[in-house]
Amino acid sequence: MSATETPFQPLAAAVLTASDTRTAENDTSGDLLVESLQGAGHRLVDRALVADDIYRLRAQVSQWIADPEVQVVLMTGGTGFSHRDSTPEAILPLLDKEIDGFGELFRHVSWQEIGTSTVQSRALAGLSNGTLIVCLPGSTGACRTGWELISSQLDSRYRPCNFVGTLMRAQEQRRALP
Repeated sequence: MSATETPFQPLAAAVLTASDTRTAENDTSGDLLVESLQGAGHRLVDRALVADDIYRLRAQVSQWIADPEVQVVLMTGGTGFSHRDSTPEAILPLLDKEIDGFGELFRHVSWQEIGTSTVQSRALAGLSNGTLIVCLPGSTGACRTGWELISSQLDSRYRPCNFVGTLMRAQEQRRALP
């Protein structure tokens, strides 16, 4: 292998659906994220469906970001403007660094698909305790768009840069803690 070739490194991910109405039987957005992760060669370590409640969402994500086995959390749902949409309010206080470009790019690409309705999307991403958290809208189409945007950043072979090195180093540091 030459110095420029980088092997694929599978990441360990969790998928969270924020919803008051979805069930395990009809969570097509969560299903799409699981299938996309696994299809790309990553490992699903946990999956949950939690009511759209700030504190329940924050508790579930906090559990995962404290777990040295979880490197990525993909969330779907709760990013709109209804009175129950609370994903950004739940997740933003947990972030050490927000990845501003993700939300901006998501809305730009979504504009091509849904027009000005994209202004209602509060999709976001960031790093918390070395764990990548990506918050997507609840529609299956929006999750497909989000996956298309983030999947290359979860691939160690993608150049000029990706998140894998950062996530691997953070996982090693968390595992070394007593």
